[in-house]
Amino acid sequence: MQDAPPLPVPRDVAEAAARIACQVRRTPVMRSASIDAEAGCRIHFKCENLQRVGAFKFRGASNAVLGLDPGRAQAGVVTQSSGNHGAAVALACRLRGIPATVVVPEGAPRVKVEAIRRHGARLVRCAPGQAARDEATAGELSRTGGALVHPFDDARVIAGQGTAALELLEEVPGLAHLLAPVSGGGLLSGTLLAAQLAGSGVQVVGAEPAAASDAHESLRRGERVRGWPIDTICDGLRAELGALPFRLLRDQVRILLAEESEIIAAMRMVWERMKLVIEPSCAVPLAVVLNNRERFAGAEVGIILSGGNVDLDALPWVTAPA
Repeated sequence: MQDAPPLPVPRDVAEAAARIACQVRRTPVMRSASIDAEAGCRIHFKCENLQRVGAFKFRGASNAVLGLDPGRAQAGVVTQSSGNHGAAVALACRLRGIPATVVVPEGAPRVKVEAIRRHGARLVRCAPGQAARDEATAGELSRTGGALVHPFDDARVIAGQGTAALELLEEVPGLAHLLAPVSGGGLLSGTLLAAQLAGSGVQVVGAEPAAASDAHESLRRGERVRGWPIDTICDGLRAELGALPFRLLRDQVRILLAEESEIIAAMRMVWERMKLVIEPSCAVPLAVVLNNRERFAGAEVGIILSGGNVDLDALPWVTAPA
C-alpha cells in the first residue's frame, strides 16, 4: 500500500506568498455597514472575486506551476476543473510559457469555459461526476506526460490558496471567525494553515450548501464520504472533499450549511449593497453568517469572497423558481 502524501504545513503558506507575489493581486478587504447591521457583526470581505481570472484559484495554480522544476514543466500541466481552477492553471501556464490541458465536465458554466479557452489551454470534455473527471484526467496525463496540478488534492495548491487568508489576517489581525466556502477543500485547508501560521486564535469555519454537504458529513462521521448526492446552484462547490483536505480539516474545523434560497439571497445582497459581482459559491459564507446570527453576534468576522465568474444570462434570482 502506498504511503499517504505528506500534508502541507503553515510555513508552506508563507513560502507560497513569497513565490507568487510577482503574479497575484493583493485583493482589497471591503466592508458594508448595511450588511453588518443585517448580520449583527462586523464582516470583513476579502475580495478574491477581484483576483486574476476572477477567483482565488489563481493563487494555488500559480504556486503549483511556478514550483515545477524546468525539466518537469516542459511537458506542460494537466488538470480537471468545472471552470475557475482551469482558467487559473491556463493563465499560470501561459505566463510560464508551457502547455496546459484542462478536463472539463459537460454542463460547466459557459463563462468559465470561455475563460479557460481565452487563456490558451486545450479543453478535453468529459461526462459529469468525479469518476469521469478522474478517468479523463488519467488518460491525458498518460498521453501528454504532463504534471498533474489537482484543483484541491495538491499540497502546493492548498498552500497557495492559503495566501488569501494570510493577507486578510495581516490586514485585520483581530478577527474572531474566518469563513471560506468548501467543496474539494483546498481553500478551507489553506485558510486553516494561514490561521495557524498567523497564530491569531481565529476560529476557521467552513461554509457549504446543504444540497452538497459531503464535506460536512465527512467531518461528522470522521471518514470521507464518497458518492454523496449533490444538487446545488453553486457550480464551484460540486466536487467531493479531497483526501489531503480531509486529513487537514478533520477535528480542526466545523462546517455550517446554507440552503439554496439563503445562498441566492446572500449573493443578491452583495450585488445590491456592495456593488460586487460574486458567484453563488462565493455567497455561501455570508448565507451561513446570516443563518447563524447568535453564533457570530458582535464579532469581527472575515469572509473570503472566493470568485465572481457568473453567467449573466442565467442569474439565479431571475431563473430560480418563485
